[in-house]
Amino acid sequence: MIILGLDPGLGTTGWGVISAEGNRLSHIANGQIKTDPKMQLASRLLKLDLELTDLLLEYKPDAAAVEEVFVNSNPQSTLKLGQARGVVLLGASRSGLEVGEYAARAVKKSVVGVGKADKDQVQAMIKILLPGVKLAGADAADALAVAITHAHHRGR
Repeated sequence: MIILGLDPGLGTTGWGVISAEGNRLSHIANGQIKTDPKMQLASRLLKLDLELTDLLLEYKPDAAAVEEVFVNSNPQSTLKLGQARGVVLLGASRSGLEVGEYAARAVKKSVVGVGKADKDQVQAMIKILLPGVKLAGADAADALAVAITHAHHRGR
């Protein structure tokens, strides 16, 4: 099974693709979709959709997993994050994929074993679970963690 993990954001959306065969996981690819903050919101969302479509066509995943939105102190940032997340959910769903959604705390617990793990701990575990992986950035690492979480939870 090929799983596409996504960590949505308007400025940067992380993505990671893994293969899951039983309990065996292997890294396929990871990266980041970046949008220019100087662009209009609609144009940034369109860029996110187009690049996500390219990823779906290239890797042909069997499933997708998306990190859930957390509410932060800035309502404007939360709204933009929600809009980017909506584009990601729509794109994956439009491709006919079943989409799993996971809270950040559940992702950390699944990958590290502790729901309050920090980013460094998550990245260290990803390197253990996916030997030889070269991370494209923190958002890509988070996306791989979401994909790993989906692999652990599928069939439940």
